[in-house]
Amino acid sequence: MSRPRRRSTPIGAGRLFVMAVVVLAIWGIGLVQFADALPDEVADTTTKTDAIVVLTGGSGRLEEGLDLLARDLGAQLFVSGVYHGVDVERLIQISKREPEGLEPRIGIGNAINTVGNASETKAWMDKRGFKSLRLVTGSYHMPRSLAEFHFFMPEVTVIPNPVFPEHVKQKYWWAWPGTASLIVSEYNKWLFARGRHWISRLFVPGARSGT
Repeated sequence: MSRPRRRSTPIGAGRLFVMAVVVLAIWGIGLVQFADALPDEVADTTTKTDAIVVLTGGSGRLEEGLDLLARDLGAQLFVSGVYHGVDVERLIQISKREPEGLEPRIGIGNAINTVGNASETKAWMDKRGFKSLRLVTGSYHMPRSLAEFHFFMPEVTVIPNPVFPEHVKQKYWWAWPGTASLIVSEYNKWLFARGRHWISRLFVPGARSGT
């Protein structure tokens, strides 16, 4: 009487499982490194640039940009991502600033995502012949913003000027579900952006593209 044959897990499935574990581990290590590398201060607070660029979408960004403009750390301010129909005067009113002297130095854009921010900023910078900018956005958003801006404008000097929203608990991000979710999302978007840049450079040299 022969013994029943033992069922075995297909080798292919086992390899896929191991690969999935390895990929997940690499992703997790990268996430920790990404979170640890987020800026916790403005490293350069004094260098003047041709422009100050504010990416809207988070608290404190516009106020910081206007303050930098008032301190003459940039000749002009470009606010990227403003809702359609919002003009400069209304923008200043929203920020509770006196409009005298600032309005002629402010431009606005209507981008709806970070790729659009970089694309419309490039067009605005090229039109004015600017070669340097101070970038204002949330600290958690800075890595992806820098990646996009360097991709679209590799010849432009970009000085990071992060802001730090109170609701983002950056130091112990893993202990706060809201902050953890935000940083994981930004990490994944950053990975996607870097992958898109690599593919663009590989197959379309000199290309500037985004979704």
